[in-house]
Amino acid sequence: MVKESNLYDNSNITVLEEMGGLEEYFAAKMNVRRRQVIVELNGNSCTLQAGAMQWISGDIEMSSGIKGVGNFLGKMVSSKVTGETISKPVYTGTGKVMLEPTYKYILLIDVSKWGTIVLDDGMFLACDSTLKQKVVARSNVSSAVLGGEGLFNLSLTGDGVLVCESYVPMEELIEIELENDTMKIDGNMAVAWSGSLDFTVEKAGKSLVGSAMSGEGFVNVYRGTGKILMAPTIKDSAMTTPDASDSSQAESTSGSPAVGKAVKVLGNVLDFLD
Repeated sequence: MVKESNLYDNSNITVLEEMGGLEEYFAAKMNVRRRQVIVELNGNSCTLQAGAMQWISGDIEMSSGIKGVGNFLGKMVSSKVTGETISKPVYTGTGKVMLEPTYKYILLIDVSKWGTIVLDDGMFLACDSTLKQKVVARSNVSSAVLGGEGLFNLSLTGDGVLVCESYVPMEELIEIELENDTMKIDGNMAVAWSGSLDFTVEKAGKSLVGSAMSGEGFVNVYRGTGKILMAPTIKDSAMTTPDASDSSQAESTSGSPAVGKAVKVLGNVLDFLD
């Protein structure tokens, strides 16, 4: 069982002395506060982002989540292209696992309702170990560069709970259901989408000139049958509060600057040829 713990719900604590606190007061009024996730294990297992565990109580054992040299090399490659950590430790047993606090919002997602869910980079925090994790590639190079979603993304399949960190709360996210339809989004506002959807990046107009004149340029296009979880605004650095959990996700998914420029140029060339 996964629960979200509110650090400010301390009804049994009495404040004896207080100084300052003006910034904290306004931050609380703006819903800017630390949040924690606690996982209750009853003989089952959970998988965490490396460094996410704060404390453990009960009879729980931890394993690295890496099985052999081949598995390590595969996870190392996956970590470089998705921005996730190489090792996602697995905790098994009976007891409680408390995760580190975060200023981001916590999303609890039932993966069975998605079939396969694909996540935006850096959103993964924890999940039931019954869920199968896989790295999926974008359908073309230009979609990776121009869509702002990275070349590769982490997908999860199975029956279990997925815990994500988001820059907006669940109640502000927009869930869109497609049935043999097409959705075009101007910007990287999709935080998660069904693995059954085909994601590409295309010109907003029929031609490059038309796209430039409209001021839209390129848009993210999702085709097929499935769901999209979309934020109301585009994510940028101002919307996230740096904390310890962010350090493991700071690596760029595009590699060195030279490689990034080469991929961008290649993506632009491919779009010119469309």
